[in-house]
Amino acid sequence: MTKEKKILLEACGISKQFGGVEVLSDINLDLCAGEIHALLGENGAGKSTFAKILAGVHRPTRGQMKLTGESVDVSSPIVAQKLGIALIHQEPISFPDLSVAENIVMGRQVGGLFSRVPWTEIIEEARHYLDMLDVSIDVTRPMRGLSIANQQMVEIARSLASDSKLIIMDEPTAPLTPREVDTLFKIARRLREEGRTIIFISHRLEEVRMLCDRVTIFRDGAHISTDTIDVISDDEIIKLMIGRTLKKYMRKHKAKVGEIAMEVSSLSLPSKFENISFCLRRGEIIGLGGLVGAGRTDVARALFGVSPAATGQITIGGVKAIIDKPADAIELGLAFVPEDRAGHGIFSTLSVEHNLTATIPDKIAPKGIISRKLEKSISSKAVDDLSVRLASLRQPIVELSGGNQQKTILARWLLTEPEILILDEPTRGIDIGVKAEFYDMIGELAAMGRAILLISSELPELLSLCDRILVMSEGRVTAELPRESATQENIMQAAVPKSILAA
Repeated sequence: MTKEKKILLEACGISKQFGGVEVLSDINLDLCAGEIHALLGENGAGKSTFAKILAGVHRPTRGQMKLTGESVDVSSPIVAQKLGIALIHQEPISFPDLSVAENIVMGRQVGGLFSRVPWTEIIEEARHYLDMLDVSIDVTRPMRGLSIANQQMVEIARSLASDSKLIIMDEPTAPLTPREVDTLFKIARRLREEGRTIIFISHRLEEVRMLCDRVTIFRDGAHISTDTIDVISDDEIIKLMIGRTLKKYMRKHKAKVGEIAMEVSSLSLPSKFENISFCLRRGEIIGLGGLVGAGRTDVARALFGVSPAATGQITIGGVKAIIDKPADAIELGLAFVPEDRAGHGIFSTLSVEHNLTATIPDKIAPKGIISRKLEKSISSKAVDDLSVRLASLRQPIVELSGGNQQKTILARWLLTEPEILILDEPTRGIDIGVKAEFYDMIGELAAMGRAILLISSELPELLSLCDRILVMSEGRVTAELPRESATQENIMQAAVPKSILAA
């Protein structure tokens, strides 16, 4: 960081408590104009809370902020927007029944108080910013139904349209394709050249090293260090983040592959996927790889009865299965951890305890009346088994970090004692330490005889964990690769649509 850089924002003694639990403690941090500043730490370290304080979503318990040397009270997101601060949320936030264009200009006054809404200008502006991101979306369509990746691109477009001085990107690349990530990085570098400041929160160290000028590390709500990216190694970053060195996380439990748990034959759903066939054995982890939009999530949703296939057959334990709704799947011993944690994974208005026990009413109410003692006992064991970090079982689940929410979702499904687990991007937005824990858990579950279908966009994850990898492209399985011969290169070759390869 050169001395010529001017300080844009100063955080002075920022602290935050939730329910008497301090999640941030006396954070002091300077952000310079024209820099990309990485903010790293484990899930629950306080990164997202700090970002939300900067953006006016939360008020600090104590401390103050200065913008270009002047004290400011960022009391709401609207105030933050007026001050030139924009936040791209980890979980895309939108108004689902409004159009893409309306979501992009949301929060800004368009036209006078009694003037007509300039729809033509709004649509043109929305198209302009999506074109910058090289994203093809009909801006007049409602947000509802867009993929997670496209929702994230709309949120990025909204921040660009706001012409902000400070843009906070909280895990922006998690749902994006490599091409979309590359485009985003080009735009970020251009914004830096224009003198704007970017906070980049990520768990992908390779991205941090490619993009960022400085890196700040949080641990347990405290500011541990700030360094220029070129003077600190990845091993040092990991040690500062988690307080220990991290051994190479691989699948540690060699599972014995047994009989067929589930067989899928010629499964099809028009415009989503076609002729999907495979068998999954007990103790086996099958990876489902491919680019975003290849149809992987659609297959998972069909298997679990969320959006059933139109044709084809599913056999469970040698018996033909009719799965028209999730209840059918649960009855047959299936569990599904969805990609969209915020939208489909958690019950956002409920406590951690009630999220955990939502799938086991018979266990907590054996005589038709909920036993509070039994519910608490089961929930306590579940969070202990998966090392969920929380203040209380009664704590609202939305107050947990993304990684601890994900652990809670997995714990909920394990309480149903499933034979088959479908995991859709289970480590998206999860820090390195928790990711290692997840890898251990997945390996242990396979060693116990569970059959696991793992959808992941992280190629090292597929290569480390899976016995076989099925690659999808444009709704079809284009390759089946055994563990021994699978490489990042042959996965990507099978994943890229033929139309792109021919171009």
